[in-house]
Amino acid sequence: LSRDLDEAVRQQTERIEQKTRSLQILYDVAASVNVSRDLDDLLTRFLHTLREVVDARAATVRLLDSDGQMRLVASVGLDPTVEERDRVIPAADCLCGTAVDERAVLVTESLEHCRRLLGSSLFAREQLALLAVPLQYRGRTLGVYNLFVERDVLEGREDLEELLTSIGRHLGMAIEKARLDEEAQRLSIMEERTRLAHELHDSLAQTLASLRFQIRVLDESLHTGKEASLWHELERIENSVDEAYVELRELIAHFRAPVDRRGLLAGVERLVERARRETGAQVFLQKEWDEGDRLPAVAEMEVLRIVQEALANARKHSRAQHIRVLLQARDGTYKVLVEDDGVGFDQPARSAHRGEHLGLSIMRDRARRLGGKLRIESEPGEGTRVQLTFTRAGLEGSGVQEAKPP
Repeated sequence: LSRDLDEAVRQQTERIEQKTRSLQILYDVAASVNVSRDLDDLLTRFLHTLREVVDARAATVRLLDSDGQMRLVASVGLDPTVEERDRVIPAADCLCGTAVDERAVLVTESLEHCRRLLGSSLFAREQLALLAVPLQYRGRTLGVYNLFVERDVLEGREDLEELLTSIGRHLGMAIEKARLDEEAQRLSIMEERTRLAHELHDSLAQTLASLRFQIRVLDESLHTGKEASLWHELERIENSVDEAYVELRELIAHFRAPVDRRGLLAGVERLVERARRETGAQVFLQKEWDEGDRLPAVAEMEVLRIVQEALANARKHSRAQHIRVLLQARDGTYKVLVEDDGVGFDQPARSAHRGEHLGLSIMRDRARRLGGKLRIESEPGEGTRVQLTFTRAGLEGSGVQEAKPP
């Protein structure tokens, strides 16, 4: 009776120790998933850990491609030449594909196919078995990891299948997280390229367009022979070239708009003064906005560029006599208005023109990034009205970062 009791205690102790080791392995894997930013490094470290736990001769991780191929992404214990030769194999040709299809841990002692793939050195001893464990995430199987182990390692390890399955789920989550991070980075790069294109359109391109207009005026002055007018236009051209140079340096250095360090209001004042010089119209700036009411720097840039585009359109197309710019801030609600008494335009016809449509589209994109709305009203002979409205709550919801104190 005493011997039976001792044996029962010993077996129970072994089960507890196995369970403790399993929990420790799961903890280590989960911790690595949360802190590791490099998937290749994570998978390689994981394979080394598992290789020690189950005394595996070799271990691999393969991911399932969209075309049904199993792609080798990590391995330990394989010869480098074997890794390169068998980096991609058809899923239908091996136990890996079966484990993916059945979403279950599979074991086989028939390794003829693996022997052909991996070479004979790994199988110098014949008592090997292959474990194929699916990598799963939210009902989807992303791939499989394999362990080449001595057959006797599997004896008496009732907990092994549950442990390996749990590890497969954790690694599946890590693989999906890496894919999402890569996708987010790709989208971020695309967004940055779009933002840069917008900046080029709204800053340097507009300055160059203004410069082209001034050169035409200079040409007319040359033909009239008015020396005073000639020197005046040359000075304007020189100022525009200087401004283009400053804007280009800002874009190269920061890929963002050169917002006045004193804030949005000062930046709009600069745009209004420029519009007065270039249009000859009476341009009025109406400020109902406390200068201490600063927005995040990114938001101020978006607002400034919308005002700039609206004023540029008025300069190029409206032939207006009067332009009004209104900046209004009341209880966390913001309104920006640019209106003129020019010739106006037919909105469907304007949208059909690619360049002009691009400018209007960019303004709407900027308004969306502010969590706000942009309204454009115009009819032939009735002038144009561009109105932006947004709220501070909308800014926070849009993910715009807070500005640092100047």
